[in-house]
Amino acid sequence: MRQGSPALTAFLAQFPKGADLHVHLSGAVYAETFIREAGEDGICVDPVARSFAKPPCTGRLIAAKDLSGDLSGARQVFYDSMIDAFSMRNFVPMPGWSGHDQFFATFDRFGGLKDHYGEWVDEVASRAAAQNEQYLELMVTPAFSGAAGIAHEIGWSQELAGADPKAFAEFRQRLLDKGLRDEVAADREKAQASETQRKQLEHCGTAQAAPACQVEVRYLYQVLRGNAPEQVFAQTLLGFETVQASMAAKDGLWVGINFVQPEDGFISMRDCTLQMKMVGYLHTVYPGVPISLHAGELVLGLVPPEGLRFHIRQAVELAHAARIGHGVDVMHEDDAAGLLKEMAAEHVMVEINLSSNEGILGVKGAEHPFPIYRAAHVPVALSTDDEGVSRIDLTHEYVRAALDYHLSYADLKQLARTGMEHGFLPGASLWARPDDFAAPADACKGQALGAANPAAACQAFLGASEKAAAQWELERRFRDFEARF
Repeated sequence: MRQGSPALTAFLAQFPKGADLHVHLSGAVYAETFIREAGEDGICVDPVARSFAKPPCTGRLIAAKDLSGDLSGARQVFYDSMIDAFSMRNFVPMPGWSGHDQFFATFDRFGGLKDHYGEWVDEVASRAAAQNEQYLELMVTPAFSGAAGIAHEIGWSQELAGADPKAFAEFRQRLLDKGLRDEVAADREKAQASETQRKQLEHCGTAQAAPACQVEVRYLYQVLRGNAPEQVFAQTLLGFETVQASMAAKDGLWVGINFVQPEDGFISMRDCTLQMKMVGYLHTVYPGVPISLHAGELVLGLVPPEGLRFHIRQAVELAHAARIGHGVDVMHEDDAAGLLKEMAAEHVMVEINLSSNEGILGVKGAEHPFPIYRAAHVPVALSTDDEGVSRIDLTHEYVRAALDYHLSYADLKQLARTGMEHGFLPGASLWARPDDFAAPADACKGQALGAANPAAACQAFLGASEKAAAQWELERRFRDFEARF
């Protein structure tokens, strides 16, 4: 690390990073890919709004395919401006337009493409493989128009607004009776089709298999929390049903639930407590479905002080989140010290997104609670959030963490192990005690961690647990990496 950032980047590029658990698929794809695919899809570009537009490409609209050939002069300048509009590249805050505004505006600008999910997963998995990552949990929002329509037809009541569990139960049953489950199969098939396509692109199972074939991909069901309460409940219910069906069928693709969209949005702020109670109720019905929630992606000034005091605690205590995404405003929470102690005791992990926290919230360095979580023994792992929008990768986040917080090699290794420990792969952990990486489970005691031929009892244990097997693979990668030095 004394050699500086370039040397550290080269070193950490092949450091085994284990998992990236906080990845929005649409935000992870780089702008260049979107522009190329827009040309293939016959989409137009609006040069004023700097966004995609529906054909025909007449008037001021330009065919996106015209930005996919040899560019020079004004066309190159325009192409560059589109990349800037689709990301945080070259962004400079100005009066009335913050990093927060720019970050979230990008998603509407590159919307409207056809289904390229398999290609997008391939891009993200290929980038992960190049950095020695082995596991991704990608957040996506499947179709839910049917569920939303049913919810609006039934309507919202005063009892539901009061978060009465009995009213929640009755509303859930009415949604199911009217066919909400009809979309479960389609949502599962969409994930399966994406996996099939990306594996075809990567030539998995052949002699030409790409390194990305070694990256395990799972999906988190994104719920849009900026919608009306009846729609949020219905979509959340559909998410729980989809994940439970996937788990029951052992197809292994859908592994958990998450809530997305800006946390400072009007409805997100107004309905925060109600939404956490919705998740908490559904957790009682589907206790086996893992939950990770965005919480605390806020700073003073973005919302009133009162809005900073309870989001993380309610995600943990009301919604039973096993992981928290961001958690930036934790020291503004009521009894912050008590909350940190609770999270440490319950092993609630925080997904740390350093670059997006700076880009969206302006929080970096000593202003970030990353070292506070570590000092309080709250488990933490690094993640990218939206690497395409931020123009980063996971290696960049490791370099940033190492330099900004003076982390040792052992610290970085703990971050990688923590990510694998808290992934939603099924099965028992390799480690005897949660977040304690000193001793493996009894079945693998005395074994060289990551060795090619563990004893029979250990091999049987690994064969019965996808999580333990993935953790064993991370230890193998550590052995190989460290042997180079």
